[in-house]
Amino acid sequence: MKIAIAGAGYVGLVTGVVFADLGNEVICVDIDPAKVDAINKGQSTIYEPGLDELLQRNLEEGRITAMTDLQRATREAEVVFICVGTPPSETGEPDLKHVEAAAAAIGQALNGYKIIVNKSTVPVGTGDRIRRIIEQHRREPHDFDVVSNPEFLREGSAVHDTLYPDRIVIGADNPRAAMKIVELYAALERPMLITNLATAEIIKYASNTFLALKISFINAIADLCERTGADVTQVAKAMGYDSRIGHAFLQAGLGFGGSCFPKDVQAFAHTMQRYGLDPTLFQQVLAINDARPVQFVERMRARLGGLQGRTVGLLGLSFKPNTDDIREARSLEVIRLLLQEGATVKAYDPVAMPRVQAIYPAVLYCRNAYEVAENADALALITEWNEFRQLNFERIRDSMRQPNLFDGRNLYDPQRMRKLGFYYYGIGRAAENSEFKTVL
Repeated sequence: MKIAIAGAGYVGLVTGVVFADLGNEVICVDIDPAKVDAINKGQSTIYEPGLDELLQRNLEEGRITAMTDLQRATREAEVVFICVGTPPSETGEPDLKHVEAAAAAIGQALNGYKIIVNKSTVPVGTGDRIRRIIEQHRREPHDFDVVSNPEFLREGSAVHDTLYPDRIVIGADNPRAAMKIVELYAALERPMLITNLATAEIIKYASNTFLALKISFINAIADLCERTGADVTQVAKAMGYDSRIGHAFLQAGLGFGGSCFPKDVQAFAHTMQRYGLDPTLFQQVLAINDARPVQFVERMRARLGGLQGRTVGLLGLSFKPNTDDIREARSLEVIRLLLQEGATVKAYDPVAMPRVQAIYPAVLYCRNAYEVAENADALALITEWNEFRQLNFERIRDSMRQPNLFDGRNLYDPQRMRKLGFYYYGIGRAAENSEFKTVL
């Protein structure tokens, strides 16, 4: 099948490379010439395990190419995927200008029947909006269909998630179009759900919002655990054994970040309001999440007797492991708060440091975790990269000015850390940190 993909970011590039690897002819389109040039040279513009190898193989086989001309790509394709960004506007609602621009270009280029598949995360009703824009801009009355095919990729495992999705959702009002997309995905042999357009659009937001809700829920429980001397990791473990709940997304910590959860929950709240429904539940999910970095820094301030003149080392900067993405990363807010209070901040991340350095040049960027710990008054784990799991903590303890360890992801064993001589603070694990308990 001949496929054009508008947008060569995380979703677009990964989708394009995987479709090419399944034997399709794929044209990736992006407005950034530098990105297009890099893709054509076999250089992925994002950090994603396994992507470079797939891209290079399919370039060599001639199954994938990149260009800046969406109209040309549309004319050559049978199916056109829209995979452009929908960042939040000033009001928090999704900004659909890139989706609308792609739809207009596709409409102008229609030269026969096409299926336009929207993979961008958009509010319910956007599929109809895309259809109207294409109708307004087409120069000849060629038929087309609009399909919603939401993505459920996790950064850091996007290639795996594309090859082995839990489910494939295909929202279409025309069975002809739905069957064509079923054919495209058939090689993956994964469960498929065919719905109408509106249902598919809501599925994406409902899924992400529910996962974000689980994270904020367990973080609220973590606050209660700290006040009562309970351990949230044991609470979550016991909850997770209930098959109705499950273990996934019940890890207390600094909260969620990235390009999806924050903006999707915010957008869903606006959608509820637009249809006259109560958005309070979704707003509270965001409020709990926004408070996590503030509470984390407050713990440091209380322990150190203020942050002015103190040195704090951060382990990890990306919003999650195995990606260089720092969009809505918890590290950015932690750094802002620390610098605002006069602390010196040191940091190390395997891949994300250049991105953070562009925002916070005053941070001291280090070569490894041990350099971060040198002469630090506190060490804080922000992102749970695998290389931080088996650190030599005796070496770290001996190099620090004060052995204070703040575990923002509950990665370490509290008893072991305390036996090694650390003051240890984990999220919702404050049973032995008596200065933070509240007597009821």
